[in-house]
This record gives sequence, structure tokens and C-alpha cells, in this order.
Amino acid sequence: MELTRARWRKSSRSGSNDQCVEVATNLGDVVGVRDSKDLDGPVLVVDAYSWRLFVSAPPR
Repeated sequence: MELTRARWRKSSRSGSNDQCVEVATNLGDVVGVRDSKDLDGPVLVVDAYSWRLFVSAPPR
């Protein structure tokens, strides 16, 4: 998957510590998720619908 146009931002659910997740939601039908400490590392790509379900779920 081509991610060169991804605009990464810190997830609002990451909290204020150094354990951050970044997301790119500007990719149309998919969302990219990566570890902010490893910018050149792997990226998890999920479909946008599943991402919306995930972030709207109540905390456990």
C-alpha cells in the first residue's frame, strides 16, 4: 500500500506519555496506524469502517 501522502497525527487515545500511536485518516477507505517511536517501522492498515467501530467502542 502506498502511504506517501499519509498525514500522520497522534491518536487522541494515546495519552500524554511516550507510548504514542499515530494514525493517518486521510487515505480514503483505509486508515494507517503506526508506532510514533518507529516512524520507518511497520504500518497497520485497516478499513475505515472497522476503524470507526474500534474508536467508537466504549473503554473496557
